[in-house]
Formats: sequence, structure tokens, C-alpha cells
Amino acid sequence: MVQEPKASGLAYKWIALSNTTLGVLMAAMNGTIVMISLPVIFRGLHVNPLGAGQTGLLLWVLMGYNAATTVLLVTFGRISDTYGKVKFYNLGFIIFTLGSILSALTPGTGMAGEIELIIFRIVQGIGGAFLFANSAAIITDAFPATQRGLALGVNQIAAIGGSVIGLVLGGIVATYDWRYVFLVSVPVGLIGTIWAYLRLKEIGVRTPRRLDGWGNLTFGLGLTSLMVGLTYVLMPYKNASMGWGDPWIQGAIALGVVLLVAFIFIEQHVSDPMFELKLFRIRPFWAGNLSGFLGSLGRGGLQFMLIIWLPLHGVSFAQTPMQAGIDTLPMMVGFVIAGPISGWLSDRYGARTFSTLGMLVTAAGFYLLTTLPADFTFWVFAVYLLLMGIGMGLFASPNTSSIMSSVPAEHRGVASGMRATFQNAGTVMSMAVFFTIVISGLAVHLPPALKDGLTAAGMPTQLATGISQLPPVAALFSALLGYNPLGNLLPAQVLHALPSAVTAKLLAPHFFAQLISQPFSESLRTVFYMSIGLSLVAALASLLRGRHYIEEIHGPQGTGEPDAKGFARSEAGTGPAVPESTD
Repeated sequence: MVQEPKASGLAYKWIALSNTTLGVLMAAMNGTIVMISLPVIFRGLHVNPLGAGQTGLLLWVLMGYNAATTVLLVTFGRISDTYGKVKFYNLGFIIFTLGSILSALTPGTGMAGEIELIIFRIVQGIGGAFLFANSAAIITDAFPATQRGLALGVNQIAAIGGSVIGLVLGGIVATYDWRYVFLVSVPVGLIGTIWAYLRLKEIGVRTPRRLDGWGNLTFGLGLTSLMVGLTYVLMPYKNASMGWGDPWIQGAIALGVVLLVAFIFIEQHVSDPMFELKLFRIRPFWAGNLSGFLGSLGRGGLQFMLIIWLPLHGVSFAQTPMQAGIDTLPMMVGFVIAGPISGWLSDRYGARTFSTLGMLVTAAGFYLLTTLPADFTFWVFAVYLLLMGIGMGLFASPNTSSIMSSVPAEHRGVASGMRATFQNAGTVMSMAVFFTIVISGLAVHLPPALKDGLTAAGMPTQLATGISQLPPVAALFSALLGYNPLGNLLPAQVLHALPSAVTAKLLAPHFFAQLISQPFSESLRTVFYMSIGLSLVAALASLLRGRHYIEEIHGPQGTGEPDAKGFARSEAGTGPAVPESTD
């Protein structure tokens, strides 16, 4: 095993931090910049998002990037441990930039253009997987344990802040041309690529390992099958509002579960596993990953709430993307304030207190959101978002530092990939959970709300009754995309027969969003109660991580690493490696 250098120099560690922060910022930003720009993208591709067969494609335009990233993170982390973290991090910059250029140049229109865009988004996701899998590992290699929390805190600000910046930037550039949504990443990618190749260097431990073919195959296919099932379950099936009863979806989910179970069995019986199950013997590692996964699972619906609720505040749909981004800034401010401070304090006093407190504050923020009416006051809303940002900032840096500092240096790449996989998988799964709860609630509350609202607006009762049976998923995506579907649902002869004042009211951009606002608010409140529960369980998992773990201990030959047998760490200072914290 190649011994890791004792120090990498003052200048280099800040170069590593700034470059990896730029890479994570760019990759995280790409996850939300498309979500906020979907209406403009679909108009640019000349697609009716509610047309036949469009719902599935819309979902893949929205989720294909995150799905590809999540599936590949652990594999790329293992490869990077073997052949070099910096080498594959740099490759990620190139692939991501190439995917951004291809997305901006999407030649087709209509369904062909959508499919091309999905493919190019998956290319971006491959590049993003290399970036996410290695950024935390490169920082962990470059910084001593006493500064690691602060450094990872800055990096985590980029990860969370990038998703918020994506909303703002997407709203701004989408007002000019949908292609700018992807083109805006290209200069950053080119600069980051050149800078990374010139200045980053391999200083971490590299251990030659054989490729775990069966492990990679079962994990990749299993997670892909599971995500495909959880994505298409959002579509209606026969008379049901969602696809849980679809045999193909049930088969995809079942196949995914079987393959992942087989993957776990394989990993226990191969000499060089891609997924180091031995790392779960380390309490800070499994507790940190569990709390991170639960936290991500609980946050999935927040940004959708912003986009769907904004039309209730008199914002035109043309301005909604930009306004949604601006309205999320308090959350980023809270994160920017709390993240570095929490990282710095955790370097001194340990991760457990601050990460646990962060999840408790986040739970309190979700509770406050349940008290908001559908037509909320922005300044109250902003304070709640600020509080949630502070909670996320308190949690993210100490949790990441605790996970990465607890593993041996030769496993940092795969550990970083595993950490990011749990976090991304939680985010992707939260989409399915969020939509399931909201759509189930809309299936009950939406029909009477639509019927009463349409009748009150002057529509004949019989026609209003028919339109009230609109599938909940179509209603939800209409609000998400700033689209009033009544123009398509009402026959032309009916529109001509109605008084002009009634027609104008029915077709007004805000009318449909206002009709579904109350049913949506009731369903969303249920989501937030679920998020409260998940955040509290995440806080409990964080509490179980044990006391302060310091990596620079007196291991073999004074390397500052644990002995080869134990994946162990000493607690709160010096001394020989111990099996685990008993705290």
C-alpha cells in the first residue's frame, strides 16, 4: 500500500478545496436548473407537456440526471480508489462539460428532441457522478482532521447552495433562451477542467484492486430497475391515479430489490468488493450515512412547493421561475451562515452535537411550514426557510466530516461514493414518496374542489363534473409547469358558447392553480409531517454516531491511520486504535 504524504502544503489544500467546490457547485446546480426551467424547455422543443405519452418523458428530463449520477457513484468511487481520485475527478469535469454542450445543441424538436435531451442529460449525470464521488475524498486527503470539518462545510455549501443557485440562475437565463439553461455551465466546466488538470495532484492512498464485475452488474441493474419503477409509478394506471398496480412497475421494483439483495450477498463473498460492507462496522460511518439518507428523503418536496405555490401570489407564469429562485434565497443564506461555523466548531468539539441539532432544527422548520396557509405571507415564509437553511447547514458539514474521517485512507473514494449514493438515492426516492402522498391526497380532495370552482366560475354543472375527474398527476404537472389545461380540456364549441367573461376567467393563467391550491396544500401538509418524522429519526441516528473521532492517531508506523485489521478510530484525542466507540 502506498503511504499517504504527511502534508500536502498550505497552498495545495486550498487549491483542492476551491476546485472541488467549483465542481460540486456546477453539478448540484444542474440538478435544479432544469426543474425550474421546464416550461421554457418544453416550449423551446415545441412540445405540449400534457400531450399523449409526454408524462414519462417529462419525468426523465427532470430525473434522468440524478438517476444516472446515483447509479454510478459507488462504482466510480471504487475505480477512483484504485486508479486515482484526481484522475477521475478531472475526467468528470470533461464529461459533464461535454454533456452540457450537447444538451444546449439538442438538434431535434418534439418527442425526438426530448429523447435526445434525456440522453445528453444522462451524459451530464455520468460526469456529475465522477465529481460527486471524488470531491469529498480529495478534500479529506488534502486537509488534516483538525480542519476537515470547515473544509467540507464549504464544499457542502456548494452542494446545497448549488441547488438553490440553480433555481435562481435557471429562472434568469430561461427568460432569454432555453438553451442557455445548459450553456451556462460550459464556461465553468472549461475553466474547472483546465484548472484541475494543471493544479490538482494525486496525494491519497491508491490500492490496486480487481474489478468486481458481478457486484457492479447487480448493483447497477438493481438500482436502475428500482429507480425506473419508482419513476413510472408516478403515472396513472387504468382508473388508478398512480401506477402502483401496474404489473410492469411491480416487476421493475421487485427485480430491483432482488438484484440488490443478490448484490449484498456477492459483496460478502468476493475478495475485492466494490461496496465495502466492512465500513459499516464503523459507527460514525453507518450512523452518518443513515442520518444523511433520512434527511435527504425528508427534503424532496420543498422546492416543488415553491414552484407550485408561487402563482397564488400574483406572479405571472412568465416570471415564476425567476421568482421561485429568488424566494429560495433565505434558505441558502441560512446554509451559508451555519455551514462553515458548524464545520469549524465540529473540528473542535465533535460532529455529533451539531449534526443532531441540525436535524432537530430542520424538523422544527418543517413543522412551521405545516402552519402556512395556501396563500402565505412571504416574509413569514422566508423566516421559515432561513431556519431550515440553518438546520441543513448545521447538519451537512459535521456529518460529512464524520463519515469521511472515520474510514481508512485507501477507502476514501468508495466511502465518498457510498455517502453520495445514500444522499442522492434519498433525494430520488423522496420524489416518488412526495408525489405518492400528494397525488393520493389530490385524488380525494381535487374532484370536489374542481367541480365547485368551475361551477362557481360559470361552467355548466355537467361539464364541470366531467372535468373534475382530471387525473391528479396531470393537475399537479400543470401547476408545476405553469400551464392551464382548461384550454385543451374544453371543446372549442363550448368555449364559444360560454359568455366571454366566463371564458376569460376559465382560461386565465392563474385560475387553474388557484383551483387546486387548497387540495394541494392539504396534501402537502401530510408530506411535511412525514418529513418531520424522518428528520427526527435522522437526528436519533446522528446521536448514535458516538463522540468525537480524530483520525490523526498513533497507528502503525505513525501514519495517522488505523491498523489494517480494524477500520478503527480512537476517541477524542490520542492513543492506540480501538475497536469502536462504546459511547
